[in-house]
Amino acid sequence: MKHAFLATSAFAALLSTYAAGASASGSHDDAIGKPGVAAKATRTVEVDMTDSMRFTPSDISVKKGETVRFVVKNSGRLKHELVLGTAQELKSHYAAMMKNPEMEHAEPNMVTLAPGMTGEVVWQFTKAGKVDFGCLQPGHYDAGMKGVVNVAQATPR
Repeated sequence: MKHAFLATSAFAALLSTYAAGASASGSHDDAIGKPGVAAKATRTVEVDMTDSMRFTPSDISVKKGETVRFVVKNSGRLKHELVLGTAQELKSHYAAMMKNPEMEHAEPNMVTLAPGMTGEVVWQFTKAGKVDFGCLQPGHYDAGMKGVVNVAQATPR
């Protein structure tokens, strides 16, 4: 019973984190963009995740309005994930994962992969600035498994 209560509490904390950054439609706050439509992706960025607790590349540049298909590969022997968010969202979600490491979740801004697997996230970047990403598996974010998407202002045509 105690474990069920803890799992429910951690899940509720996770939901409140996402609710704080979501609109009435359930999409993420404009601070990080919104789920993209695969057919509208203008390019593909391949990201590799390793047990050295690093993403390659860890610094990605895109333009405001661009829809990117991230093809994410787990080259390690541990489970890893790529989660897009604000620094505050990532830290809050990470804290929830530390309390309940077996928590399973699936959102359009993330992909969780078993060793050797490949997945994807399609995302539209709607605002210039910085979008953080990280692996929120317990211990990974603290070990430095994080990166940034730099979103440049689109140039007028």
